[in-house]
Amino acid sequence: MPVALAQAANRLSPTKVTKIRVFFPPNWDRNGAQALPQSNMVVLVETEAGITGVGQGGSPDTVRNVSRSVIGKNAFDTEMIWQAAFMDAHYSPGDERLHALGAIDLALWDIKGKALQVPLYQLFGGKAREHIELYATSGLPQGVVPPEQAQRMGLKERAAATMAAGWRVYRVDSGILPSTGGTRTGGPGADAGAAPGGAGNRGGGPGGGRGGSLFNTRARIPQMIKALEQIREGVGPDGDFMIDLHQKFDLHEAIEACRLTEPLRPYAVEDPLREEQFRTQLPKLRLLTTVPISAGEEWGMRADFSPLVEQRDLDFVRVSLPNVGGITEMLKVMALCDTHKVGLMPHFTAPIGTAGHMHTLMAFPGQVLMEYNRGTQPLPYLPEFLELRNGKVWPNDRPGLGVTVDEKALTFVEEMTQGFPGVTHRRPDGSLTHW
Repeated sequence: MPVALAQAANRLSPTKVTKIRVFFPPNWDRNGAQALPQSNMVVLVETEAGITGVGQGGSPDTVRNVSRSVIGKNAFDTEMIWQAAFMDAHYSPGDERLHALGAIDLALWDIKGKALQVPLYQLFGGKAREHIELYATSGLPQGVVPPEQAQRMGLKERAAATMAAGWRVYRVDSGILPSTGGTRTGGPGADAGAAPGGAGNRGGGPGGGRGGSLFNTRARIPQMIKALEQIREGVGPDGDFMIDLHQKFDLHEAIEACRLTEPLRPYAVEDPLREEQFRTQLPKLRLLTTVPISAGEEWGMRADFSPLVEQRDLDFVRVSLPNVGGITEMLKVMALCDTHKVGLMPHFTAPIGTAGHMHTLMAFPGQVLMEYNRGTQPLPYLPEFLELRNGKVWPNDRPGLGVTVDEKALTFVEEMTQGFPGVTHRRPDGSLTHW
C-alpha cells in the first residue's frame, strides 16, 4: 500500500459523541450520603464509530449538566471538549461539576486509546517506571493476613507484615492510638486494617476517622507520637510509614505534631492543615518542619496548586481522578509537578479512576505513591481491572483504560442524547475563549 494511503488508514477519523449513559454499581449509596471524591457511578460515553468509553464519578444531575457540552462533539478533541464544558456554564465548575467532567473525560480518553489500540500510558509518553508502589488506606492491607489474625496483632506487627508483603508505606490516620500489650482487640491501637472489605474507621480508637465522635487535638498529639514510635519499630530502619492528619489540626498544633514526628522520619504527613488555609499557612508550616508534606485530596485544580508547587511548599500533590477534572487536567498537573520536582500521591478513588491513576503515574518521571484499597479480587462489574501483585500495581497492555464493564451487573439510571451549542465564544482561529 502506498505510504500516503497507509497514513490515511491510521488516522483517527472524527467520530461524534452520540450518547452518555449513567449507571449505579452494586454498592452505590442510594441514600445520597456517598462523598463525591469516592463516587463510583459508572459513566459510558458512546460514539458514531461504535466505540464506547468507560468513566466513573459525578452524580446523575452533574453528569447531565456537563453532557450538554459533550454530545455532538468529536470524541477525540478531548482538550476542546474539556474547555467547552468548563466554560459553557455561567460559573466555573465547583468540585461537584468538575467531578462529573472528570468522569466524562476519563471515558473520552478511553475511547481514544481503544481507537488507537494502545494502553493510555503509551499516549502520555510510555512507561517511566516498571510498577507503581502503594499504600493501603487503612493501615494493614486486606489480604495480607487473615482477619482473625489481624485482630490479635499490635501496630508493630501490622507494620512489619505490611512491609514483608511488599507494600511501600504503612499508613494510619491521626486517630491512631498506641497498642497496649502488643495485641489489638479493637480498642487502642486500632488501624482498621482488619475491617471487612478493608474499610473501617481509617485510624480506629476513640475519635478516630469517621463518625463525628470527640477528637481532642491537644491530647491526641502525644498519643499519636507513641503509636508512630511503635510503627517505626515495625517497619524497620529501611521501611516507611505515613500519617494523615485529615485537616483536624490548626497551624500551631500541626507544627507541634510535625516536629515531634521528624525524628521518626515519616514518608509524608498528609493534609496537616485545613484546605481553606493551604495557600496562606502551608508555606509557613513548610518553613517550620522538615517532614515531607502531602496535601490536596479534597482540594484544587492546577491553578490552585500552582503557587504551592512552584514555591516547593508541597512535596507531594494529592490530586486524583476524576476529582481534578479528568486526565486532561491531570496531565497538566503532572507537567507542573515535574517542572518543580514535586511528587504525586493520588487519593484513593473509585476503581475506574484508579485504573486512570495507573496510566498517568506510569508515565510520570518523578516520585509517585498511590493509595490503593481494592484488594486482589475482581469487582462484580469489572471482570478486567488492574493487577495487584507483591504490594504493587503492574501495568497491562489492554487498550484505553484497560477495564471491561459488565453492564448486567449495573443499574441503569439515565441516558443523555441531546447536546447544545453552548455560549462559549471562539477566537478567529477557532479556539475557545469564554462566554
